[in-house]
Amino acid sequence: MMNFIYSFFNQPAIIIGLIALIGLIAQKASFSKILTGTTKTIIGFLIMSLGGGIIAGSLETLSPAFENAFNVQGVIPNNEAVIGLAQDLLGTEMTIIMGLGFVFNIILARFTKYKYIFLTGHHVLFMAALVTAVLGTAGFKGIELILIGSFLLGSAMVLSPAIVQPFYRKVTGSDDIAMGHFNAVSYSLTALIARYVGDEEKSTEDINVPDKFGFFRDSTITTAIVMVVIYLVVFLAADSTLVTELAGGDNYIMYAIVQGLTFTAGFVIVLQGVRMMLAEIIPAFQGISERIVPDATPALDVPAIFPYGQNAVIIGFFAALVGGFAAFLVLPFTNLPLIIPGLIPLFFVGAGSGVLNNGQGGLRGTIIGGFVNGVSLILLPALMLPLLGDLGFANTTFGDTDFATVGIILGYLSQLFGKVGIYGLVILLLALFGYSASKPAKVSN
Repeated sequence: MMNFIYSFFNQPAIIIGLIALIGLIAQKASFSKILTGTTKTIIGFLIMSLGGGIIAGSLETLSPAFENAFNVQGVIPNNEAVIGLAQDLLGTEMTIIMGLGFVFNIILARFTKYKYIFLTGHHVLFMAALVTAVLGTAGFKGIELILIGSFLLGSAMVLSPAIVQPFYRKVTGSDDIAMGHFNAVSYSLTALIARYVGDEEKSTEDINVPDKFGFFRDSTITTAIVMVVIYLVVFLAADSTLVTELAGGDNYIMYAIVQGLTFTAGFVIVLQGVRMMLAEIIPAFQGISERIVPDATPALDVPAIFPYGQNAVIIGFFAALVGGFAAFLVLPFTNLPLIIPGLIPLFFVGAGSGVLNNGQGGLRGTIIGGFVNGVSLILLPALMLPLLGDLGFANTTFGDTDFATVGIILGYLSQLFGKVGIYGLVILLLALFGYSASKPAKVSN
């Protein structure tokens, strides 16, 4: 049973498909519509995931060359490594917390104004692992650990999308979808910064391109050219032996070109999968909104926002990369651990942040907010790493800002006040939800 629950949440496409199925059944749709809507939702999500996997695989090839070229050494944030450690220590509890966390998510969405159903399964896994590890170290066991952990997980699943939604809504123009990606701290902070330092009238999507360079108006061509240049610069700067090994003995210059184009192909696939999934999940979710959780909004993985600012995706990534590298260079002058800029979180979080920041502050806001986003992706994991070491998770840390923030809060509450501190947080959250239950309107600006 535990293996089934774990496997279920480790297959987010099935979760998305199940939600679509429930929504269509609640609408009393025909069998044909239920079958096609559910299947297309799953396939669209899988297409999006495959595209994301292609991007991640391409960046994993670039990362060692990048670290070698710039002599980067330190700790690489790795969500999966922390999960493995947590599963070894408290695997059963973590699995139950994942399942009950989703139940608490639905309950909180049903009875409070935070109407968000968090559908990014792997992020649910990551947060469940974090909460389980910290609470277990604080002395929670058995039913107490499961109930408190599930409630905290469910709380994060509704609050994280709610924090980002005002900025998300500005980009999408509606509350049809929300951000189901645990980086609300960086998304909201950088969007606020973009709002105050930028100019939303000068969008990244309206960059003036002379006619002779008209091909740059095509986001696919722009992405391909930029990424090929990045791969070539990094591979040429890295040790020839290493890049030849990465290329599998092939000519590493040609390999770099192909990897840059592969990254672009992954990006195009992501956009296609997002469009297909949204075309099915949004209508299907109306059934859930009408029958189960009134005014419910699906919180989807970060690529769902990419089509709303394709130039902002690339600009946000590069701005985050510069910010992350700048923070990395500063860390040796502090007492904090040295965190290596991870290209995968810098791309996905940087891209999502770029689209949100563009909606608030245009091109200038995207660049400045993106830089701050990169800094946060290095600084917060650095602040959390010593705490994880105290918990027995040496030399590894989470790579997303909400995990780091929740871990820091829970960790220090337990260190300073023991279980009382955790219960104090639970009481505060219950008070927040109790107050919001009397004001059922959805969170807005």
